[in-house]
Amino acid sequence: MSLKNTPQIRTGRPGLVQTTSADVDEHCAQLGGWRLTYDQISAGAFRGSFTQISLPRLQIFREVTSQQVRQYGRLDADCFSVGLAWHSGGPLSLNGTGITQDALVVSFDADIDFCTPRAFELRGMTLSTQLIEAIAGQLAIELPADLKHRMRAIAAPADALRRLRAALAAMDAVLGAPEEFLHDTTISEALQDSLLLAITDLLPDARLCDTRRSAAARKRIVAQATEMMLASSDQPLSLLDVCKAVGASRRKLSYCFQDVLGTSPVSYWRAIRLNRVRRDLKSRRDPRDGIYDIAVRHGFWHFSQFSLDYKRHFAELPSETLRRARMDASSQFRQNSFRH
Repeated sequence: MSLKNTPQIRTGRPGLVQTTSADVDEHCAQLGGWRLTYDQISAGAFRGSFTQISLPRLQIFREVTSQQVRQYGRLDADCFSVGLAWHSGGPLSLNGTGITQDALVVSFDADIDFCTPRAFELRGMTLSTQLIEAIAGQLAIELPADLKHRMRAIAAPADALRRLRAALAAMDAVLGAPEEFLHDTTISEALQDSLLLAITDLLPDARLCDTRRSAAARKRIVAQATEMMLASSDQPLSLLDVCKAVGASRRKLSYCFQDVLGTSPVSYWRAIRLNRVRRDLKSRRDPRDGIYDIAVRHGFWHFSQFSLDYKRHFAELPSETLRRARMDASSQFRQNSFRH
């Protein structure tokens, strides 16, 4: 079986998960049980890695993705997370609003809608909402208004951000330490305390980044357009139809998409449909379906152009995706037969 797109998972140490993948769906599936969906928006071979260290009361993570990705869904229930762009190949978009790279991405038991650029690395931590509320109460810290049940961008003082970066950078030392490191309660508690202290340093002076009314209007237009596109993936639909439905000119719609998602309406729509084709090829829900059948189902009528678009987007032909799916299914069948 080819290992080109097979996720590599290493869990030799207690409390440590490390994965690498050359497929955006498989990468997403390894994200610590988070209930997210990733769509690859930019074209090219995908490479991703995810590392998570579980401490007694929180998790620290590092995620690296090579292509522009739209992430949406939810983290674990009652989860508070803080993320910081470690390295970024372009602008970020959060809930349809562009944010600066030094802004904190905070999710407080909320839905996720995050568009990341190419060559992106995110570091952060997750803990329970009960724990962050308890810490805030014990230290008489007032959490920013309008934070709960939302994903927001938060600005914080430069010195507090430096301390958070230093605490998150400790992950590198952990990964390079002997295997016994995470068995040492004193060391793991010290790492956890440094992370919690870094968060408490941020909270008193943290403030919500400006969410302008115009940004909300742009996001609303894009949300209406994308909903229409996704609902009509197997039906003829023109850009003019979309413009009429959302009440925006082609120029305005293009501006809104570029600002919210960092791409054009046509490119986004094609990327979403290509992601759907790829998932159908991998799942092979109906073995009788051929590549052309699946392509047509998602609105690709010109097969040779579809094949070119698919290869440009995923760096492989649709026939290669289908061949690997068949090999994986055959391998799984043999394994199940051997067990029985």
